[in-house]
Amino acid sequence: MVSIMIPPLLQAQAVLRGRVRVEFEPIYGGYIDVVYPLDMEGASRRALEEASMFFAAQIYGWSFHYDIGERARGIDEEFTLTPLGEIYWGDPAFHVTHAYMDSNVMNPVLSVWMDYRPREYQQRRLEMWAMGNVRPIQGTGYGPYGNPHLVSTWLEIKREALEDAARAAVRAMLQGQERNRPKEVRGLIALENFPSYHIDAGRWACQARFRVIIEEIIPFAAH
Repeated sequence: MVSIMIPPLLQAQAVLRGRVRVEFEPIYGGYIDVVYPLDMEGASRRALEEASMFFAAQIYGWSFHYDIGERARGIDEEFTLTPLGEIYWGDPAFHVTHAYMDSNVMNPVLSVWMDYRPREYQQRRLEMWAMGNVRPIQGTGYGPYGNPHLVSTWLEIKREALEDAARAAVRAMLQGQERNRPKEVRGLIALENFPSYHIDAGRWACQARFRVIIEEIIPFAAH
């Protein structure tokens, strides 16, 4: 059984911290979740699963390959992310510090603040994301509000919007620094802090800040 427990006061140390919000009556487009409405156990587990995705994206991030594309040349845009590590929702480094029900909305929402204490090797990864060649950038991405034939789970729906926000962030960064449009770009990208989600024109919109390391830029002249 999943339960959210508030632990004793955390000792002073460097930790990652973020908040997730879980709707008890989630509706994604054309279908309703199998478990509906959610009970406290289901909502608590969802909070931990979502936070696991975000903490992993902060610590490990992804490698990316971006074929920017160009209509005039008949080249399609393609952005591929490869996760560089995972964190599971049962990880003992998780600590729920505060959980409360948001009573100011019609649909009941559970808000959960969580900390994650990075281990030594994870701390080294975080130090890499603070190096001088890392650039901060923000992006907004979109994912389907829900279609059981295209996206299998609620978490995949949110993951898709987050990954599209990463694409938008890299694209915005390149537009700001590259005079000539490159053909391909390779590099690393990590989430800076927990993103925010909202519904926009029938789609999930994800706003997020990232840290980006560009490893290779391939101009059109190279092909």
